[in-house]
Amino acid sequence: MSYTALYRKWRPAGFEDVKGQDHIVQTLKNQITSGRIGHAYLFCGTRGTGKTSIAKIFARAVNCEGPVDQRPCGTCRICRNIAAGSSLNVVEIDAASNNGVENIRDIREQVQYPPTEGRYRVYIIDEVHMLSTGAFNALLKTLEEPPSYVIFILATTEVHRIPITVLSRCQRYDFKRITIRTLTDRLRELSDAESMDVEDKALGYIAKAADGSMRDALSLLDQCAAFHFGERLTYDHVLDILGAVDTGIFSKMFRAVTQQKTTDCIYQLEELVIQGRELGQFVTDFIWYMRNLLLVQTTDNAEDILDMSADNKKALEEDARLADGETLMRYIRVFSELSNQIRYASQKRVLIELAFIKLTKPQMEHNYDSIIERLNKIEDQLEEGISISPSAPVQGRAGGVMAGDGIGTGSAGAATGGSLDMPPKNGIAYEAPLQVTLPKGQLEDLQMIRNEWGKIVRSLGGVIRSSFRDTIVEPSGDSCLCVVFANADNYEIGRRPTIMGELEQYVKNTYGKDIYFKTRLMGNGERADTIYVSDEELKNHIHMDITIEDDIG
Repeated sequence: MSYTALYRKWRPAGFEDVKGQDHIVQTLKNQITSGRIGHAYLFCGTRGTGKTSIAKIFARAVNCEGPVDQRPCGTCRICRNIAAGSSLNVVEIDAASNNGVENIRDIREQVQYPPTEGRYRVYIIDEVHMLSTGAFNALLKTLEEPPSYVIFILATTEVHRIPITVLSRCQRYDFKRITIRTLTDRLRELSDAESMDVEDKALGYIAKAADGSMRDALSLLDQCAAFHFGERLTYDHVLDILGAVDTGIFSKMFRAVTQQKTTDCIYQLEELVIQGRELGQFVTDFIWYMRNLLLVQTTDNAEDILDMSADNKKALEEDARLADGETLMRYIRVFSELSNQIRYASQKRVLIELAFIKLTKPQMEHNYDSIIERLNKIEDQLEEGISISPSAPVQGRAGGVMAGDGIGTGSAGAATGGSLDMPPKNGIAYEAPLQVTLPKGQLEDLQMIRNEWGKIVRSLGGVIRSSFRDTIVEPSGDSCLCVVFANADNYEIGRRPTIMGELEQYVKNTYGKDIYFKTRLMGNGERADTIYVSDEELKNHIHMDITIEDDIG
């Protein structure tokens, strides 16, 4: 006996077998119950979502001699004939190969005759967008005023190619992509029925690769089961058969990109080529991986959207900290453009290598996104104290430590005083900065925040990152610090209570410190090089008794 493919063997026999299209199934059942059956329907949606299956079930349901709960019984003579394809009352036409005017004229002649059995003659025209212009015109009159016993069901994956004159004459039903969870549950149900030993993780990946299509999911399961017939089908087996890539590879790739290790990206890509992985699928999956990273960054309840295990989510959160949202959006844009180019390219590997070079070397691009990323990397280098000019190393202010101008560079020295004496350099005399003593607790808070100020601003991102440029932090009492703005516009934005509340909450969550933040605008001509020291440090330097200020307001 010949083998029947899974998607044919398990084609839905009744409305209850259709998965993921409840809104359409319920509407059609209600029409059968009320007797308000339309004369023309348009089923549109992506492949493998049930358009033709529901059309055939509906054709049986409206003609069934003994329907049960508005669904065909499947046992009466009419149901059996329709299911076997021998009924003259249900005609299925493939418009891809029968798209001429003469084919539609044949239909116009047939509809003049009432059904030989049952109540309706049903014409199912699949891939109706393939009809020629003349064929559409020939169909219009019959479609608008068919005999009362005729039902047209048009199915298409490209609804935008249907003339508006046809659309206006049909009840339109949009078929949704079937969710990964629904596909996985159905695959588990059918694999159990077929006595297949399959890992849940393997079924999950097959469902993801099916991209919302039940037919594709069953075909992929059929393919994988055939290759590993008689043994347990594992996640690794599925990856090997489908030429797919494990998510761990995406993490390695992404980390290499954020570290600007172009060579590592090229080597890892070569490994995938040697393993025979499908490069087009790799590009698609990598885009989804970066999309998930962006969701983790920007949404509060990402786990509800991502539908993944806690371990995978934790790994995503770790990778998401390696790049900000703007950079991630640039990465996604570059690979989305690559996805369009690679579809018909003969040298896919070269295009992917070029894309990785764009990601790791933004200086080679001259668009807005790459410039923003380059500026962010310059800021990061300044925060880490790395000179960005080969001829003139960046010099931090004596005590200013401006955000966006070397955040964190020399911060500790600024807070503790560093060298209290500033001797002339190259014959130029410097004005000594003001030295102020602080209680030990206040000084420790100031040192910690100044040392981490750049990271704090960068992590908070958004409005804070842009408005907190050229800010300094100064003491303002016990467990209180003041953010000093050099720019009036930034001050008006940054002084808002919501901004300060977000800053205080971040410091509390990250460093375990309850610090209250105030704001003020720097005055004209005000110096930003005050050195704060403890009384012990000042005593060690000047070797004399000093008076310690109890509070600095």
